[in-house]
Amino acid sequence: MNEHAALAAALLDAVRRQDFATTADGWQQGRPLGLMPAIDLAVVTFAPGRAPRWANVLFSREHPGGVVARIGADAGPVRNVRFDADQRDDRLESPLWAPGADWSRARFTPLWGPQEPPGLRFVAPYPASLLKLMVAVGVALAVDGGRCAWPDALEPMITVSSNEATDECVALLHRVGTVDELNARLQALALPTLRLLHTTPAGGWRNKDGAGVGRIHMTAWDSVRLLWLLDADAPPAPWLPPGTTLLAPATRDRLRGVLARQQQDEILSSGALRGLPGWVSGGPDAPAFAHKTGTTENYASDAGIVRTGELHYLVAVLTTLGRRFAPHERCATTWRLPALGAEIERIARAAA
Repeated sequence: MNEHAALAAALLDAVRRQDFATTADGWQQGRPLGLMPAIDLAVVTFAPGRAPRWANVLFSREHPGGVVARIGADAGPVRNVRFDADQRDDRLESPLWAPGADWSRARFTPLWGPQEPPGLRFVAPYPASLLKLMVAVGVALAVDGGRCAWPDALEPMITVSSNEATDECVALLHRVGTVDELNARLQALALPTLRLLHTTPAGGWRNKDGAGVGRIHMTAWDSVRLLWLLDADAPPAPWLPPGTTLLAPATRDRLRGVLARQQQDEILSSGALRGLPGWVSGGPDAPAFAHKTGTTENYASDAGIVRTGELHYLVAVLTTLGRRFAPHERCATTWRLPALGAEIERIARAAA
């Protein structure tokens, strides 16, 4: 077993041990969910004197035991998974994650990947406020291009996930003409599932604006590779030509600094929830974990850069384990996700 396969096996076991299908579901009066939720998890570990290790594992009602994404030696895009887009109904919400949802009647729209067997189908969950990481990168591109200064709204958009600040930043991207450039840049960097689509010049990015679920897309593997390009301590990205960069060094480091001031340690980490009944210790908190979270009733996501001492890894997870699974009104998700975060930290330490 090579090192990438060993990491994938460890991640599969870590997710399986959480037994997510038995998570109490608030939409079912606390009864177990009953089906495996969608979980898209990717990790890249770095260690002095060693080549990076990476793995992407995916779970869903169609793949309850989990599958391993096939990734080439250059860490390029996933090769064996057909990602389908999340869906939206007449209420501008996804019908896929409701109890008893009948997928046999759904018409899925391909997002990216092989359209013929042996490609595995995975419905990519909406990233929720993790999308604000893409917005922040777009703002940083505009700053590098001399089209604007750093907006005051960028910090609260990331650190407290202010929706109003996000409105301002999205409107800024339209005003300076950077939205299309951002999407084109992400595609040119071989991050094909990262798409900030259907936002509006007035700053609209939510479901009611014609964006949101089924319109804005991210996957875990492309999210960690985006973070790789924001991590000055990481080796060069092997899937890109030598010397390829996303942002100027000063801009990149400033954006990472904002991520390190994250105040919502509540998905893979749990420091913001310390003291709540049943509190579960998670992975590292900010500033060691420079990250962005996202949560709605249906979705919970988290992605960032962990750097503390010699421990150095990237992690991203996108799930359908939102606030409906939270055990307390202040929680963003089930305690099983920070428990998974702690397991990922343990795995990363072993890899290092």
